[in-house]
Amino acid sequence: MAEPRVTAPKPTREELEYEEVLRPRSFEEFAGQQEVVENLRLFIQAALQRGEPLDHLLLSGPPGLGKTTLAHIVANEMGVERRATSGPVMERPGDLAGLLTGVGEGDVLFIDEVHRLSPVVEEYLYSAMEDYRLDILIDRGPSARSVKLNLNRFTLIGATTRAGMLTGALRARFGLTIRLDFYCSEEMATIVERSARVLNVELEPEGGREIAGRSRGTPRIANRLLRRARDVAQVRGEGVITREIADEALNMLGVDGRGLDEMDRRLMLAILDKFDGGPVGLNSLAVAVGEEGETLEVVHEPYLIQEGLLHRTSRGRVATTQAYAYFDREPPSEGPDLRGEQVDRQQPNTQHPNLFEDEPGKGAGEESGSA
Repeated sequence: MAEPRVTAPKPTREELEYEEVLRPRSFEEFAGQQEVVENLRLFIQAALQRGEPLDHLLLSGPPGLGKTTLAHIVANEMGVERRATSGPVMERPGDLAGLLTGVGEGDVLFIDEVHRLSPVVEEYLYSAMEDYRLDILIDRGPSARSVKLNLNRFTLIGATTRAGMLTGALRARFGLTIRLDFYCSEEMATIVERSARVLNVELEPEGGREIAGRSRGTPRIANRLLRRARDVAQVRGEGVITREIADEALNMLGVDGRGLDEMDRRLMLAILDKFDGGPVGLNSLAVAVGEEGETLEVVHEPYLIQEGLLHRTSRGRVATTQAYAYFDREPPSEGPDLRGEQVDRQQPNTQHPNLFEDEPGKGAGEESGSA
């Protein structure tokens, strides 16, 4: 099995324990996403004043930005219990019934990867979300009968990295929809400083900013890099993460000054050197770098687009002028022919809500027919 990438936004099994330790417990401890936090505070306060559960909440955005953390905080701020599961885990209606019948009045049910719910389970979830009732069909054929289970009023919080894969019927049943953005450098520095305090790591401000600047705007990656920098400081330093120690640790891990890792560089160099700067389709690019197309589309491309190194067009992926300069390549004299093309130049955290929501194999810039 391939070694996990240090900039991969998905947590490893080992990191789950650390995440529980580092996870903020309240909005006061949660850094960044200011507009999201302010909106949630208001909605929670209004629900508490009415004595009602919070409306069902859908959290979308790239992995590692704090969707699970916000679900914890919402439950804490509402003063209720939280139950958690994942979309792929619930395969049968009975799995859903077992969860919902144990949910107390006003409690939170958190479903990660909610876009991966099976169609059968999703159908049963509709009545639970709308009417707080489950209609379970028992047996089959002539002996089949429907059993109605009344549920306590609850709040469903769904998290997804692929909001475009949600069915319209499920999406319409969420009263609140919130999208998380990548964090800015100042917010990342605050997160790194807090994590260092929790882990009892001595961190100089310059060292924290060095880690924050290479963390791709993702707290999960920042915490991972902080732990690796702690190891280097312990063995090669005096236990203090200085800027020099942070730089040494991140260079050892192959994370450059813009937060690009080895796969990011391979992807961009493939476009620049093998495909003359593009356009190149997703399938061809995936074969060229030896990675799955969906991984490139969901994990790598969003950050490269945010950094201004890559465009996605209807004909394929295209390297930008910045990419030629950063990788020390000579740009074509006239640039790539993009006439008549719809170029995705929006940063994923502002005006392009569907950047992470393409269906697998149908991402923007996929070649017609085969790769």
